[in-house]
Amino acid sequence: MTERAAPFYCPYCGDEDLRPFGEKHGEWRCGSCRRVYRLGYIGIARDWTDDVQPDRPIEDRTDAAPTSSEEGQ
Repeated sequence: MTERAAPFYCPYCGDEDLRPFGEKHGEWRCGSCRRVYRLGYIGIARDWTDDVQPDRPIEDRTDAAPTSSEEGQ
């Protein structure tokens, strides 16, 4: 298995002066804006087409959560 890739730029200011920070894996410090942040793996997402379908009403989606009006019925 290969080593995980390091971030290429700061997600806040866009600068490329990033250095590992802290004792935990995935913690980085930006040398430009001095922000410290943590990157981490969350998991594998389900099919993205179920999450983002602006052309279909939410009621038509297979995994739609009940709306507040449906909960009271």
